[in-house]
Amino acid sequence: MKTAIENILKKYDNCGRDSLISLLQDIQETEGYLSEEAIVRTGKKLKIPTSKIYGVATFYNQFRFEPTGKYHIMVCRGTACHVLGSLTVLQELEKNLKIKAGQTTRDGLFSIEIVACMGACGLAPVINVNGTFHANVTAQSIKEIIESYRNKEE
Repeated sequence: MKTAIENILKKYDNCGRDSLISLLQDIQETEGYLSEEAIVRTGKKLKIPTSKIYGVATFYNQFRFEPTGKYHIMVCRGTACHVLGSLTVLQELEKNLKIKAGQTTRDGLFSIEIVACMGACGLAPVINVNGTFHANVTAQSIKEIIESYRNKEE
């Protein structure tokens, strides 16, 4: 992890504060989240207090401070998905995985994130697991989807 952060920071050698968001995005894309170490090292690199970096990162909901699960589930809560039952889908996910949105299961396999819109309104309600879209999701199909990912681990 240290080397990955170092490599990212090297790409920003001649950059200033105006590169903060891009730098944080690169770190999160590589690490999966913004670790305390990454934020401290970013602050040193850009000569910005870590409190300011946390302030910026917490303002934008794209940034995470905890690692996601191996299977990161994004639940669309856009208008079309909402109207067609995404709240029920979310509740079923939380019940089945025994976690709330924003959390990761103890075994590190699953995490849930709520997103405003995935731009897949014609597939509503939709979830995305590590880039794979699941369309017309129901409470019953959630159980099957979760089981299919659990089975991959056996």
